Amino acid sequence: MIYSGKALSVHVLPSGVANVVFDLEDSSVNKFNQATLRELQEVVASLRTHEIVGVIISSAKPAFIVGADITEFTAIFADTEENILGWLREANKIFCDIEDLPVPTVSAINGIALGGGCELAVATDYRVGTAQAVLGFPEVKLGILPGFGGTVRTPRIIGADNANQWISSGSQVKAEQALKEGGLDAIVEEDKLIPACEDLIAQCNDGRLDYQKLRAAKNSPLTLSPIELNVAFETAKGLVAAQAGPNYPAPITAVQVMQDASSSDRAGALEVEHKAFVKLAKTDVAANLVQMFLNDQFLAGAAKKQLAKAKEVKFAGVLGAGIMGGGIAYQSALKGTPIIMKDIAQEGIDLGMNEAKKLLGKQMARGRIDAGKMVSILSDITPTLEYDGFEQADIIVEAIVENTGIKQSVLAELESLVDENTIIASNTSTISIDELAMALKRPENFCGMHFFNPVPVMPLVEVIKGEKTSESTVATTVAYAKKMGKTPIVVNNCPGFLVNRILFPYFGAFSRLIHDGADFRQIDKAMERFGWPMGPAYLLDVIGVDTAVHCQDVMAAGFPRMSLDFDSAIDKLYGQKDLGQKTGKGFYLYEPDKKGKPRKLPNPDINALVSSMQPAARDFSDEEIVERMMVAMCIETARCLEDNIVATAIEADMGLVLGLGFPPFRGGALRYVDSLGVANFCQIAGKYAELGELYTPTENMREKGAAGESYYA
Repeated sequence: MIYSGKALSVHVLPSGVANVVFDLEDSSVNKFNQATLRELQEVVASLRTHEIVGVIISSAKPAFIVGADITEFTAIFADTEENILGWLREANKIFCDIEDLPVPTVSAINGIALGGGCELAVATDYRVGTAQAVLGFPEVKLGILPGFGGTVRTPRIIGADNANQWISSGSQVKAEQALKEGGLDAIVEEDKLIPACEDLIAQCNDGRLDYQKLRAAKNSPLTLSPIELNVAFETAKGLVAAQAGPNYPAPITAVQVMQDASSSDRAGALEVEHKAFVKLAKTDVAANLVQMFLNDQFLAGAAKKQLAKAKEVKFAGVLGAGIMGGGIAYQSALKGTPIIMKDIAQEGIDLGMNEAKKLLGKQMARGRIDAGKMVSILSDITPTLEYDGFEQADIIVEAIVENTGIKQSVLAELESLVDENTIIASNTSTISIDELAMALKRPENFCGMHFFNPVPVMPLVEVIKGEKTSESTVATTVAYAKKMGKTPIVVNNCPGFLVNRILFPYFGAFSRLIHDGADFRQIDKAMERFGWPMGPAYLLDVIGVDTAVHCQDVMAAGFPRMSLDFDSAIDKLYGQKDLGQKTGKGFYLYEPDKKGKPRKLPNPDINALVSSMQPAARDFSDEEIVERMMVAMCIETARCLEDNIVATAIEADMGLVLGLGFPPFRGGALRYVDSLGVANFCQIAGKYAELGELYTPTENMREKGAAGESYYA
């Protein structure tokens, strides 16, 4: 044994090759934290003092190395630019020392090699993987770029075009593609991984392979002509800029860095990478995207705690077919839980089954499943017009019409027909869970399970805990949502729960802006520039104007501050039965494109309708529009936290990101308040005090601002 530490050990194989084994103590995965980097530095120094014929870097865990320890990023990025640069230079000296070892080196990649793990792999001379190997550089998804030499070595190994794609997309590259493009040198069975690496080293030492030539290429400028370089990088920049958009600078910066460093040797190229990394690391975008990653980890941890208390769900049911029920049935069966789907009409059953077939057809077209798998999944969905079979279900999702009386009647009937331990969950978007539970004899077995439409696409599920809902019911519903591939957030009961409660002050702000003379098209554009995937008018058309009016009534009844004291453009559209995409006309017109998807067009009749609702037109700046829209939303988010609808700012913000498409690079409503400063946010809100309670910060917000506190410590 040459070395033994908490993350690394080194022993010499009978062949004389040193095997550096990553096996981070007290962790399910290997990652580059500060301690691991220090051990790697010690290992490299130790290797130079021993008689060895080569080095293999491998993992004792199911994955190779998943990347850097992102939990350390917040503190690192908060440091000075000089100190971040020093950290990068110190870490990169380790990687360069590995690349410069006096013997051939090979990475044995048995699974995931991402971020720093992939950067270590490209620092070695060769890379051998199993069929399960996955390579990639996800750094751009955190608002940064590879900082351990990834932008330097990768284009010199796999070519500029491939490197542009790998690094700017942040995507994961499977073994076969990596082999084809030069990221892997061979794919072997797992039991042959180390012997194959030893064989490569033997070929190098026998002179059959020239590893020094590979090193020379990685230490030199790219071997492309100026014209070829220009074509490779300028073309990539155009594509990347269009895909990433203006709010995510990391992808385009990564391509620019590779272009700027293309004529430099390793030392010069690394300096280009380091300076760009530091610049990105100090942006709010990077800080927010890193926090988003940590938020994901927090939610995963919260769900894991619930799983320990959950009952197993082997068979599920959904009451109410159609698009929503069909989507729920599809998602359940796709992820391995058979489900029975009931409707009162054959038309509903047909619609639900056709929805499942359509979704599975898309999966097959993308090569994710074959025909046999499609048939198998469809066979796990049992359509029925009767209740027979529901007694076998461990959990049943009610997804019928959004009407309190009808839901109560159906839920009571269902409860009388199923096992006393069966969990019943209502997929309601606004109706009080406690009110629905009044119709049940076993309210402890009842909760809300709010899916967002379209079910297969939207990641969030709100699990709504009623006053009498048991912990076991919540835990089992969370476990079922997680098994379906969703991200569950547990919320307490109130009108609209979390996401819709916060959404409707935003829509209220939109309606009031129009009433005060704003052009809805300018509002849409301003909010899209802010980062929303679509503006509020377009979003209302997609949701359905009728759905919005119904929800608005429920929210106003529960929270009088959300009532409008004027007739809104939304009400007017509803009265005309112009309900948005579903009728082909709302704020915009909609016609199917070649793929059958609705294409947004101008509505020639909308100006007259809006003018009739406005006492007078008025010019607004984009800044005022954003402030009025976001102040109302952020204050309601703070109220949800204070009212204990959610337990943490993380859950509040993630609900908005996952359920509404809140711009991830801004981190969520409360994270956005923090970025402005709570005191400054309260001052901004004060400019609109005359607009009412929706624009009045809570006392807790004012106290936070006065104390210099934030929602994220």
